[in-house]
Amino acid sequence: MSIWRVKPISAFEADMKKSDLKRVLGKWSLTAIGVGAIIGGGIFVLTGTGAYYHAGPALAISFIIAGIACVFAALCYSEFASILPVEGSAYAYAYGTIGEIFAWIIGWGLILEYAMGSMTVAVSWSGYFNKLLKLFHIKLPEWLTTDPASYTGEGFSMNLPAFLIVILVISLLIKGTKSAAKANNAIVILKVSAVIFVIVAGLFFINTANWSPFIPEATQIVEKETTHNAYGIGGIISGAAAIFFAYVGFDAVSTQAGEAINPKKDVPFAIIASLLICTTLYILVSLVLTGMMNYQDFNPLGKYPEAIKAPVAYAFDIAGQGWAGFIITVAATIGLVSVLMVMIMGQSRIFLGMSKDGLIPQVFSKVNPISGTPKTNLMILGAIIATVAAFTPINKLADMTSFGTLFAFTMVCIAVWILRVKQPGLNRTFKVPALPIIAVLGIAINSYLIFNLSKDAQLLSLGWLVLGIVVYFGYSKKRSRLNDGTEE
Repeated sequence: MSIWRVKPISAFEADMKKSDLKRVLGKWSLTAIGVGAIIGGGIFVLTGTGAYYHAGPALAISFIIAGIACVFAALCYSEFASILPVEGSAYAYAYGTIGEIFAWIIGWGLILEYAMGSMTVAVSWSGYFNKLLKLFHIKLPEWLTTDPASYTGEGFSMNLPAFLIVILVISLLIKGTKSAAKANNAIVILKVSAVIFVIVAGLFFINTANWSPFIPEATQIVEKETTHNAYGIGGIISGAAAIFFAYVGFDAVSTQAGEAINPKKDVPFAIIASLLICTTLYILVSLVLTGMMNYQDFNPLGKYPEAIKAPVAYAFDIAGQGWAGFIITVAATIGLVSVLMVMIMGQSRIFLGMSKDGLIPQVFSKVNPISGTPKTNLMILGAIIATVAAFTPINKLADMTSFGTLFAFTMVCIAVWILRVKQPGLNRTFKVPALPIIAVLGIAINSYLIFNLSKDAQLLSLGWLVLGIVVYFGYSKKRSRLNDGTEE
């Protein structure tokens, strides 16, 4: 059988009719899922690493570039979601248009995106949780809150809070999508309020000297035995690439299409609405943050070593506003839980879609009849994510996540264009305006950002894709449901 075989649209429609997932998500619950995933990673986590390791005060420009790149991809996602409202996101879209091998590669990349994203957020949650404990004069030993690579002492160490929060989130998701969505809605209201508070309160503590120079001169950051190119125009571009995973939330909306009440209309709405809301907030917060705190103070080996893990709260602490830092720390600690929740939920639905097609073991597509959730799938994911988060440094995780995101976005822009040419008569409740222009721009900018990721991230991600090709030809190709002719 050809590796270019395509899953028919009729097969997707059949999958939707016999799905065991419960359709419980409306338009605003889906939008909240997008906002829940987007707000957190970028504002509470990557503003520190983006400012120090990449762009300096010009981080706001990095967010603008990343946001523009996302708009092109979001429009393409929206058209696909109006045609194929199924779990699986970009993987499913490629399977119905370009062919199985491309679908597999995208699915494999999405596994990297969501797993690494979940791990990054778990590590950052640990940073905020430890800061919250310190406000109550509780300090956990370093060996229980630090991954081995960052541990300054000798002997065993692990990030125990990161491990435990993943286990907690998995237990909530197993109970059911409706209860998880309700919890997410409440958390989203809390953290959007906190973000608006940061923007308004932070305006009173901006020191404009911290914005000078707005684009620092290009240089190299030396840490231990490694060097890292930073700042200048190159730093702005690499910053956009590195923070890109912060925008993964609208992609997560498409993974929930199988549980949407009216997916063909509500998923496109939620994708675009969540992206526009969050991009605006990202730009404003990054300007306030780099105005309050000098970007060089985010150095993990400098005066404030913990600031890079909880940048927004530390900025208010350094400004002498501990009370504001307390509010932000509480909101971020709670708010990051919804980011983790949505990412793990999205990961499990991608596994569910790939498993239904026979490309990964069937255990991942078993849905609990009582809760309507893929329980075993979630438990396996939780064990892997919790373990890796406990033993891996945050900067490595974030860059790997960005590769998976950028790669998936590029492929969606290609796939929606191919489908428009091959099947122009399909019913599309949402159509990308000026598709050739939007698709080309999406492909170009996302590909360019991939080449501006760190060399380590590129090499590790390339290794992941090579491993994926081996798994496909060694396992998935011969087990595909397309082989038995039931979906031809």
